[in-house]
Amino acid sequence: MNHIVIITAALLGALAIILGAFGAHAFKKILSAEKLDSFEVGVRYQMYTAITLLVLGLNLSFDYQSERVAYYLITSGTLLFSGSIYFLSFAEYWKKNLKFLGPITPLGGLLMIMGWIAIIIRFL
Repeated sequence: MNHIVIITAALLGALAIILGAFGAHAFKKILSAEKLDSFEVGVRYQMYTAITLLVLGLNLSFDYQSERVAYYLITSGTLLFSGSIYFLSFAEYWKKNLKFLGPITPLGGLLMIMGWIAIIIRFL
């Protein structure tokens, strides 16, 4: 399990750097300042998750269910949170109505919070 967590961390981290670079350069030309700010929030939280998962993968055994649950909640939450922000940031540019993704962002945030609570439970 440690390898899976570390690989996930590396993939999310690499993708966050790639998306951050595009956001700082190429996307400035096509996104409004407000949409670019939102996009950068998605990148920032994705990187937070990558670092968190790296720490967890290097320090936990994943013998406890709460450790595994934390991994799944934090990872899925980040995919929903950051992913929905990425798509919503481009909705205007793509001329697509993606407002249905709006409720997905806080759901992703809730899953991330629950993942952190699972870590707390592990150590209580």
